[in-house]
Amino acid sequence: MDNRKFNDQEIARRNKLSELKKNNQDPFAIEKFERNFNTASFKEKYSPFTKEELHENQDEIKIAGRIMAIRQTFGVIKDFFGSAQFYLNKKEVQPEEFAQFKNLDIGDIIGIYGTPMKTNTGEVTVKIKKFVLLSKSLRPLPEKYHGLVDEEARARHRYVDLIMNDESKMTFVLRSKIVSIIRRFMEDKGYFEVETPVLQPVLTGAAARPFITHHNALNREYYLRIATELPLKKLIVGGFDKVFELGRIFRNEGMDATHNPEFTTMEAYSAFESLDDMMTLSEQLYQHIAKSLNKTTIEYKGVTIDFTKPFNRISMIDCIKNACGVDFNNIKTNEEAIALAKEHNITLEKHEQTLGHVISKFFEEYGEATCMQPTFVYDHPIEISPLAKKCQNNKNITRRFELFICGKEYANAFSELNDPIDQYERFEEQLKERELGNSEANDMDMDFIEALEYGLPPTGGVGYGIDRLCMLFTNKETIRDVLLFPHMKDETNNNE
Repeated sequence: MDNRKFNDQEIARRNKLSELKKNNQDPFAIEKFERNFNTASFKEKYSPFTKEELHENQDEIKIAGRIMAIRQTFGVIKDFFGSAQFYLNKKEVQPEEFAQFKNLDIGDIIGIYGTPMKTNTGEVTVKIKKFVLLSKSLRPLPEKYHGLVDEEARARHRYVDLIMNDESKMTFVLRSKIVSIIRRFMEDKGYFEVETPVLQPVLTGAAARPFITHHNALNREYYLRIATELPLKKLIVGGFDKVFELGRIFRNEGMDATHNPEFTTMEAYSAFESLDDMMTLSEQLYQHIAKSLNKTTIEYKGVTIDFTKPFNRISMIDCIKNACGVDFNNIKTNEEAIALAKEHNITLEKHEQTLGHVISKFFEEYGEATCMQPTFVYDHPIEISPLAKKCQNNKNITRRFELFICGKEYANAFSELNDPIDQYERFEEQLKERELGNSEANDMDMDFIEALEYGLPPTGGVGYGIDRLCMLFTNKETIRDVLLFPHMKDETNNNE
């Protein structure tokens, strides 16, 4: 038994449903309505006609949608493609059918059989010959003009948001288009799309806290993947030339404007290519998306971003120097770096008491905010880059870049580390960091080490945050605005 408390409108709608069922008119029993028009195609076809021409037109219109407005004998239905007006002439239907029409509520979903007409104001309209109630809305929609304006409510009840806000719907249509553009771009570049497991026995591929689950049949714990990197590189070992994967990633961390516990990435790997090739690929990808969307110049967070220009390129150390005047080329020891961090009130964890970690912290504190135009920040410290090749002229720095736009990271790329001995030692260093309290440190992945021992060719690899990319091109400042169903804190249910 449903013990929830309903308001007056909800009670009235449930009473209407009960009456319908008593009269063998259960709307939820209907399985299908055959349409020959949607709202957009209907208006496209009949808008060019005059009122007089449509007065003689007897084309059969079969259209369906949700009632968004109803006033006397006129109303508006909405479907995925738009909205259209409908009209019922009381004189042309039986009294019982007119009574059923007057009993409809905003939010109900109906199917209409009718003919095209135009009103005195020139609006193309479906003139109802017959209608059928396809689904009864038991909850009233938000009030039209104030609507669903609370951002948390919109994200929590996305289905209502999509009904009420065309802008929200178009954001997700655009997101789908962006993903399609990315997929076609990668395929045109010769990349082969693959799928790799979500359940992983070892925590590797990124620096992140995982979600842990239990596999009953195998009686062991697995991680929900924090990256797709290592399985994809194993495919390069296996002879694939270029691979990419668009997929969901899971990280058991905080939520804010740019972070959700599950999110979408694309990672791509190309044999016999380098970090520089990944820079070229990334620049071309973003420029291709911008051109495809006719958004070569966009305004985002008060910044005008011009995708027709070459992206900036700067080393992490030079970026820090330009931002705050500290030149880490002159800092040679951990002790000097730690003292410098203390001087600048930068907090270091136990596992961060090294020069490389301090450089990373300084970049986060001072450098990121200076990268407003698309900027490749390269030469990352080895401590924070356990899967990237070392620079030949400085073994403490790696061949890695991150792409920053408006002070946020949008891509991460390496010349991939393919030396199995070096990789084994890097994993050992990660385990030491874990002992010092780094909950995001990688595990020792012996299967990946064995794969490298068979031989990984020189490989360029890159990963993109698809959600942030979509935020950029849809001009949204919070990640939940580009996720259909973002994770939310629990809501108190007042009906219980």
